Amino acid sequence: MQIIRGFDEAQRDHVACLFWGAFSGKLGRVLGPEDKALRFISSVLQPRFAICAVEEERLLGIAGFKTVEGGLVGGALSDLTPIYGGFGGLWRGLLLDQLERNLADGQLLMDGIFVDEAARGKGVGTALLDAIVAYADAAGCHEVRLDVIDTNPRARALYERQGFEPCGEVDAWPLHRVFGFRKATTMVRRVGG
Repeated sequence: MQIIRGFDEAQRDHVACLFWGAFSGKLGRVLGPEDKALRFISSVLQPRFAICAVEEERLLGIAGFKTVEGGLVGGALSDLTPIYGGFGGLWRGLLLDQLERNLADGQLLMDGIFVDEAARGKGVGTALLDAIVAYADAAGCHEVRLDVIDTNPRARALYERQGFEPCGEVDAWPLHRVFGFRKATTMVRRVGG
């Protein structure tokens, strides 16, 4: 397994499928139906905000991140409306804005980590988290921040094993039925000296 920065344009649709596989439970009611969701996600992916685990030419997993310059999954109303129409793009944009997270100075924000189902349990997630922490340290950040939803205890256990500590909670009410989770725990890991 190799860890590389970014992915090829030819892999854009595959990355979108992996992202959708990981996050459709959270975003399905907002971005569905699946064919439109995949078109939207593929169109807004920013490869330079991705760290990928690969084996030969095969993508095993991706860790997305966000800086002040952008994030793995960007997009705006102008990206939603060609796919969902004016009204469909508007209400989706308003709901997606509720998930937006701001950066604090010196932070690298995780923008999703997702591993191909066939590669799970093989250390891919751990390797990607290590690479994100190393990237944050090299970029002069003092911490990596992420949010993990209450319906994903397996991910939370991985983050805790990798040194992330809870530092707050966000309540999804009244939108918990739309997004499929009730609370998200914000976790941070300090990096550097």
